[in-house]
Amino acid sequence: MTATLLDVTRGVATITLNRPEARNALSVELVDSLALHLEAAIADPAVRVIVLTNAGNTFCAGADLKSAAPGQPQTQQRTFLDVFDLILEGPKPVIGRIAGHAVAGGVGLAAACDISVMADDAQLGFSEVRIGVSPAVISVVCLPKMRRADAMELFLTGERISARRAVEVGLINHAAPAADLDAKVDEIVGMVLRGGPNALAASKSLLDKVPSFESRRAAFEWAQPFSAGLFASDEGAEGIAAFKERRDPSWIPR
Repeated sequence: MTATLLDVTRGVATITLNRPEARNALSVELVDSLALHLEAAIADPAVRVIVLTNAGNTFCAGADLKSAAPGQPQTQQRTFLDVFDLILEGPKPVIGRIAGHAVAGGVGLAAACDISVMADDAQLGFSEVRIGVSPAVISVVCLPKMRRADAMELFLTGERISARRAVEVGLINHAAPAADLDAKVDEIVGMVLRGGPNALAASKSLLDKVPSFESRRAAFEWAQPFSAGLFASDEGAEGIAAFKERRDPSWIPR
């Protein structure tokens, strides 16, 4: 059985974690294939949006403790950090369809998605302390989304929380009834597809770039020519023309 699956339909690349018998634990094979499929989706000009989801009732149970830890075997081509880089730094929006429980590294994977929707009968938890370790690696992607008080409580207790509580603490964008999960994901994907490809990539980059400036003035000085370049681009011209002519721009799938 292939550890992850890739399907491309009408501009949407769906990547499915496909080790339900192992609760989609992060084996070397799964991490490798996930990274390779992300790379393929990013490189494919036909792909506008990436949806990351799971087979089975667990989105991802974290590191595969029954096999060699990710990063150790010499046969590994990609690491979990490569997966994070591809999601966070890649130019294409990644929508998380979290159709099951997310634990430990699985929480980091869900939190790394640009927009995430979780089934409201699923739970999420930082279980690391209960096996004598800490959520060190995934804290890099989780902490920017959380209040310090919430992070401290969840890191120290290892408590599992509901999808709705995960929304409250900032790790997930939306909780939806399992029966409505696909409809909610499709709604979000449809809205994202209305954005220009270059505009979407530029908007993703803002979240890392703008906070890196030492002053508001420096951020403004960078943002002004950046914005002007987008307005002057072919994509910007098409978007403005479409708005004036009351039609869909050329990048919206027909």
